[in-house]
Amino acid sequence: MTPMVKGVIFDMDGLMFDTERLWDTLWEPACRELGLPLPPDMQKFTAGGRGLAGENLCRHVASYIPGDPKKLLAKIWQLADTRFAEGVPCKKGLKELLTALEDLGMPRIVASSSPRNMIEMNLQTTGTARYFHDVVSGTEVAHSKPAPDTFLLAAQKLRLAPKDCLVLEDSFNGIRAGRAAGCVTVMVPDLMQPTEEITRLYDRKCDDLLQVRDLLIEGKL
Repeated sequence: MTPMVKGVIFDMDGLMFDTERLWDTLWEPACRELGLPLPPDMQKFTAGGRGLAGENLCRHVASYIPGDPKKLLAKIWQLADTRFAEGVPCKKGLKELLTALEDLGMPRIVASSSPRNMIEMNLQTTGTARYFHDVVSGTEVAHSKPAPDTFLLAAQKLRLAPKDCLVLEDSFNGIRAGRAAGCVTVMVPDLMQPTEEITRLYDRKCDDLLQVRDLLIEGKL
């Protein structure tokens, strides 16, 4: 069967690669190096920040940690560069899904809130760069997720209408952005299961990327 969507937009952290847990470990050393206190509720802090970039991320950090959020985030990026250069683990089914999409001749793009250099490094170290036609970073748009800008730019780069694009996301802010962009939005949960609000926003929930592959091949997405 022929898939209903014409192109696929991939989030990166927590969707393609098992990196959300790695990001969470960087706040403690970054704050320690800068002499800053950690938020009292780390779980709430990290959960609320997933999928954010640019000014949205700065505002989120500033509401939990005193000082200049840009200085703290620069330290986070520095630590992440070192850690992620060692390689990151792929999520279950990623390579199989990418191979299937290649066989279907369906265009693919990464649209992540991470900085572009980090997206490109992760694609290189995992051997997945060759599967993607382009990359969009949340730092390249006026408003990052949960605003739709990141996904709208990704659809534009694929030369497709948003309604013809499948957005794959694990974060709440990503699901909000996919829905706002008017894309077909599928959640593949990572660290957080969907709330009632999020359940109303996505078109479908999949347990892993293998399930996404099967639904696409069966023409159900």
